[in-house]
Amino acid sequence: MKESYKHIFFDLDHTLWDFEVNSRATLTELYFEFGLCDLGDFLADEFISVFEEVNFELWDLYNKNQIDKETIRDVRFVKSLEKLGIAKENIPTNLGVEYLLRCPTKPAVIKHTFETLEYLKERYKLHVITNGFKETQATKLKHSGLESYFTSVVTSECTGYKKPQGEIFRFALDRVEATPEESLMIGDNLETDVKGALNNNIDAVYFNPEKIMHNTEVSYEISCLSELKHIL
Repeated sequence: MKESYKHIFFDLDHTLWDFEVNSRATLTELYFEFGLCDLGDFLADEFISVFEEVNFELWDLYNKNQIDKETIRDVRFVKSLEKLGIAKENIPTNLGVEYLLRCPTKPAVIKHTFETLEYLKERYKLHVITNGFKETQATKLKHSGLESYFTSVVTSECTGYKKPQGEIFRFALDRVEATPEESLMIGDNLETDVKGALNNNIDAVYFNPEKIMHNTEVSYEISCLSELKHIL
């Protein structure tokens, strides 16, 4: 560990806020409430699996600046249900709106999130850098009980840039008057979080709970958030 760390920057989704658990709970609600089981021959688990695949592909395009947020919101349910054999005209039009209203209010966080943040907040200034949408991420932080831990929250919407672009990291540093040398980035995405930080001379922790094999050089790697106590 470098003694000079003063600022810790976290990714939000998949790193602190448990996107999978919260999204699946929301999708299960929508599956039954909107009668999707009556529209085609598929179970809730199949619907969730296809949605997650489509959503991942769309977010990857968004992170590469190939589509905008409206496209994600407009097409992910249409693409998912068309893959499951539902004609576009039979797809409920407000599925996407309901998902956006409900999902960010779900409170599940990654295991050991609170105890780790309690430990860190006494020693460092804590911040968030996220490619998520401003209003959505604010809702997640509030309803999950994470809001009070962070001095600043920087989203791609408020800067006009997305991780791994250097501009969003520099914006986040400038906002809290931090230098790269005294900062550390923690996230689950090797490209956007880890390489993005390292390319801007910020040390990075790769949060890898699935212990996925890779060849990327990282400053630190953990599979559980509680391991941060051994680094910081």
